[in-house]
Amino acid sequence: MGRVKTAFEKAMERVRGIEVTPEEKQALEERERVRALLADFYRGELTRDQLWARLKGASQGLLREVQLNLLDSLRLSSSPEEFELRRDGILAIEALKERQRTPVIENGLNAVERLLKEYREGKEEAVRQLREAVERNPQLRLKQVRTPDGRTVLQPVLSVDEAVQARLEEFLTEHQKRYDEVFSRVIGDLKDEL
Repeated sequence: MGRVKTAFEKAMERVRGIEVTPEEKQALEERERVRALLADFYRGELTRDQLWARLKGASQGLLREVQLNLLDSLRLSSSPEEFELRRDGILAIEALKERQRTPVIENGLNAVERLLKEYREGKEEAVRQLREAVERNPQLRLKQVRTPDGRTVLQPVLSVDEAVQARLEEFLTEHQKRYDEVFSRVIGDLKDEL
């Protein structure tokens, strides 16, 4: 069995006929290095101090690119542990920059953290309230079902969990949409500061 090729090697094979400047080749190599480094970091194979040590002496542009990749990997569904890992990485890299803006970056990361916490707590509170409402009101255990002839009828749902889940989907869609907009704006603002 042959050796597995890296994304860089595959990209180089595709562009064999295209001339690549030494600067472009170096940029591709750096991107591949960043991907591999961050993959190790995400898997917990590198600590923030090891990440810092491996990036020491890197170009300012590369440091910013690594920070942007860390920031882009955040989602509303990120766990507190995932957020802390990325926060630590972003701040460790900020310490390597010639022009450090650590307080500004920390403020931006704190805003992201508050938003993630608010999102999770809102979701948990909605589940709790829905569960209580369904348990108190058996009519909420009914769900609308479309029959083959096109009519909509109410059908009893078997459990509280199923009723909560059916009603929760409506709430979560709106909740997700509202927070996605704010999250995108906060992340965008933070990217501008990096």
